[in-house]
Amino acid sequence: KQDGSTKKEITVLETKRSNAINIGLTVLPPARTIKAAILKMDNSIMNKEGIEKILTTMIPSEEEKAKIIEAQMANPDIPLGTAEQFLLTLSSIFELEARLKLWLFKLDYELTEQEVAEPLMDLKKGIVELRRNKTFKCILSAILTIGNFLNGAAVHAFNVEFLQRLPEIKDTVRKQSLLHHLCTLIIEQFPDTTDLYSEIGPITRCSRVDWDELAHKLNKMENDCKASWDYLQAIVKHDGSSTDLKGKMSTFLADAAERIMILNIIFKRVMNRYNKMLLYLGFPASEARDMKVNHFCKVISEFALEYRTTRDKVLQMLQKKANQRERKKTRGKMIVDTENFRSKKPASDDALKQILKNGYSGTDELAISGQRGRRRPVSDGKSVNATKGGTTTDSDMFDTGDDEILEACVRSAAAAPSSRPRERRRARTERKSLRRTLKGGLSFEEQQALGTNDDHV
Repeated sequence: KQDGSTKKEITVLETKRSNAINIGLTVLPPARTIKAAILKMDNSIMNKEGIEKILTTMIPSEEEKAKIIEAQMANPDIPLGTAEQFLLTLSSIFELEARLKLWLFKLDYELTEQEVAEPLMDLKKGIVELRRNKTFKCILSAILTIGNFLNGAAVHAFNVEFLQRLPEIKDTVRKQSLLHHLCTLIIEQFPDTTDLYSEIGPITRCSRVDWDELAHKLNKMENDCKASWDYLQAIVKHDGSSTDLKGKMSTFLADAAERIMILNIIFKRVMNRYNKMLLYLGFPASEARDMKVNHFCKVISEFALEYRTTRDKVLQMLQKKANQRERKKTRGKMIVDTENFRSKKPASDDALKQILKNGYSGTDELAISGQRGRRRPVSDGKSVNATKGGTTTDSDMFDTGDDEILEACVRSAAAAPSSRPRERRRARTERKSLRRTLKGGLSFEEQQALGTNDDHV
């Protein structure tokens, strides 16, 4: 067939099939590179998505392979189309589908194993923690006691699904839920308990897992591992040069088979522990077998979350009541003991006042041994002794002028600043210099005011 006026290509595929292959090739390496990657199982060239795309939609059938070969033999000078050339290149690989499936199992195994093993370990750990949890035991015993008291019966267990109804049951007086009263009782009777939700993290994670899907994944891993042995045998049978591939894949498949067997054993043992825990909680054997893991874990996790929320509200209410009781103790009373309300002892300013007054903090510093005080002059010209009765006074130590200066400084510093702005005062009369007056002369009125004339001036 002719594609355009100048370029000719051999196309034997249907238009829809050819377009699908061409679209897939836009995100894949060239055909020869893909062939080398498949033969070596090189993850650096092709990823998991590329392998799945080839395996699902781009595997050549025997009929397509025969048509392409016949068209090429009929027109050896005309090149094949892009889709036809790609299918012809893939068809040259022996056991193409077996190689792709074996390669895909190798890439998927680690991730699938992790998706199966982690929930199993969480369930195992969650069962152990739930059975040893003191808060959970106190809650169950309190619920059982309250139920026996309200119903007037003496039962030894109750259905765990009753935990979902605790927030819905309310009293007729204050309209508070049974869970609220349960939290109050637990806090009063068992003050060392916790909020429960923070201690059962594995149970919360198990509630988000689809355990039916997990069992299906485990069975699929086992079946794919068995099929991979058949794929490897078929590859080695038709391709004798792949001895290195056979050694590596044989080691990998043997290790994978051993791990899958261990996972199966762990799965059975964890399920047995789960059933035993249900029997420990009071479930009949028939109900324990039918109880789904994710349903049970979801009931426990949601109850623990509601319990934590209600418990926090109860603790806040109790703290608020305690604060109100403390406030009522001092309501209506005068506060006379101010020492308890002072943040720190105020600094005394007596010493500063004494220094500003006379320069010394007290009279003890005024009398200094070996020094004589200054004498104060008196009005009659006579001097008075510096010491009277062995004590030196302020009037003996300082002059009156010094005391007045210090007191004036203190008063000026303590005085409030005036809000009125300072202005320069002008003279009431007009001032004239004598030089200008003599130079310009006096007027007649000025001469009369002075009682003279120009000749005298």
